Amino acid sequence: MLRLRSSVDAERAPHFGAALRDLDGVKRVVRQADDDGPHSFVFVADVEPAAADRLVEAIAELGITVDDYVLERIDVVAPERRHLAGGGDLGGFAWIEVMGQARANSRPLARYLTLITVAAVIAALGVIKSSSILIVGAMAVSPDLLPICATCVGIVARRRRLAQRAAVTLTLGLTLVVFVAAGLTAALKGVTLLPSDFSIHSSTLSTLAQTDYSTILIALAAGVAGILSFETRASAAVGVAISVTTIPASAYLGVAIGGGGTDSALGALVVLVVNVGLLTVSGSLTLVFQRWLASRGGAGWSSE
Repeated sequence: MLRLRSSVDAERAPHFGAALRDLDGVKRVVRQADDDGPHSFVFVADVEPAAADRLVEAIAELGITVDDYVLERIDVVAPERRHLAGGGDLGGFAWIEVMGQARANSRPLARYLTLITVAAVIAALGVIKSSSILIVGAMAVSPDLLPICATCVGIVARRRRLAQRAAVTLTLGLTLVVFVAAGLTAALKGVTLLPSDFSIHSSTLSTLAQTDYSTILIALAAGVAGILSFETRASAAVGVAISVTTIPASAYLGVAIGGGGTDSALGALVVLVVNVGLLTVSGSLTLVFQRWLASRGGAGWSSE
């Protein structure tokens, strides 16, 4: 459920209140005097996520500025809604909310770069030590799924700048992983913590540089799960991240370069490109399907 809180002047208050009550999915509209003065009113209303986009359009048409309203998500404790629209249990979400998340995750913020760097170090050591546990840990830490989902949103929404910005952020992050892994491997060899004859071929994780049918199927399935988790901010996002081998492939590529096994680097690069490409395609198609359902009044873009 979403909660609207808006400050409206006395002249537009009657029209604004009527517009809110006429919108399907907007309930429990309350008007009260604003503390700023007798010529201003505050409106509060509960909004179902499916009505959020129409509500924002109506607010803009009435001339209400972005500084005069806020739309936020709230957790409903009671009454319990057992029968969600469409019979799903993913909770409600709105396209405007998804767009907001996409914009927020399309930029290479310091937190994103820090987590990517941490994931790169863990993944590189996982490749060097042939430790599957470290690889899984790196996949869980890495935030690279977020710009991938933001890219999907930009493509489906036909927001070229958003898609490009998210793609650049993703590319920057994965490139950073390669450089960090390569630098770490070279440094460990330089201080003799790795034997001078170390070879990436000695790692038991050579499958990170191999592409087969399972790579394709996992990436396609993870793209669907990833975009659904992104929309609803579900806890399953960590599980989805662990199923995606973008970070391990990038780290494997870096270790191969830093350790002198450049012949294995090509295979890891292919795995990386295939994963990113199929994740983007699968996620975008999922969004297209949901929007098509919504246009037909289905449950693809449902309320809580």
